[in-house]
Amino acid sequence: MAYRMIFMGSDPIALPALNAIWEGECGDIELLAIYTQPDRPRGRGKKVAPNEIKTWALERGLPVHQPEKMRKEQRLEIEAMQLDSILVMAFGHLLSQKLIETPRYGIWNLHTSLLPKYRGASPIQCAVASGDAETGVSLMEMVREMDAGPVLDVEKVSIEAEDTALDVEAKLSAACVPLLRRGLPLIHRGEATSLPQDESQVSFVRKLGKEDGELDFRVEGRELAKRINGLFPWPGARARLGDLVIKIGLATWDEADCSGQPGEVLDLESRGLKVACGTGSVFLKRLQRPGGKMLDAADFMRGFELPEKSVFESKQMPPLVTRDGR
Repeated sequence: MAYRMIFMGSDPIALPALNAIWEGECGDIELLAIYTQPDRPRGRGKKVAPNEIKTWALERGLPVHQPEKMRKEQRLEIEAMQLDSILVMAFGHLLSQKLIETPRYGIWNLHTSLLPKYRGASPIQCAVASGDAETGVSLMEMVREMDAGPVLDVEKVSIEAEDTALDVEAKLSAACVPLLRRGLPLIHRGEATSLPQDESQVSFVRKLGKEDGELDFRVEGRELAKRINGLFPWPGARARLGDLVIKIGLATWDEADCSGQPGEVLDLESRGLKVACGTGSVFLKRLQRPGGKMLDAADFMRGFELPEKSVFESKQMPPLVTRDGR
């Protein structure tokens, strides 16, 4: 007999996981329904449209539920399904303790960090911006406290020198599949053994906003390059150069000392537009002027009049990772 499951999620990062479950790669599972966020305005035209999770479900004839909040009504609806498990990834709703206790084998969450590191809303961006060499997906038993449940298993991925958050997100999306192939059969046989998280190693990451894209060229080049790459595509890194605010989509760095004050544009090289930092330099590889497209540095500089000794303005960068969740 197939195990009865529903999925809760609102981000396309979960699509490979859903496909694996749907195609029977994670055991004999009957996917009964999808819970996802309501349709929202999307794209430049801000037309109301379904998210990709809803589209995936409708293409397969699955019932889709889109509550604004998870209330008692939804809990009773789910209780009536007599579920074996619920899988959650990037859902965007808080779940009550009564709902958590509803499925026979619990609710399980796919979280895109190596817990207990980076609990919270922006683990992918912060892993890249922090200069980590690796990150991963954790399959965690859900509890009421945010991302604090016992962890059954993890699947690690590498972070290369010029990976952006978008690159790492694609790796983590794919990494969910082998993780679920191993984990869901154990869960549904009642053989899952999860380990509590080490509370002494917990760190927190918050929801990011546009203000987090401000850049400070007074820091070392490596730190700045990692920050730029971690913030692509959202919220996007940017810095003021004269009267223009330039968006920056990719960077690398050089640790060697260089002349020039922090933020001073030094040269256009094969690695990008070289800019002095507090220590070393940063090479801006992709840039975008207002109303334009993101371009490689050489294409960006064509026809762009840049006065000698031009300097990018520096603004203090707010911290992305904390120990106390504030």
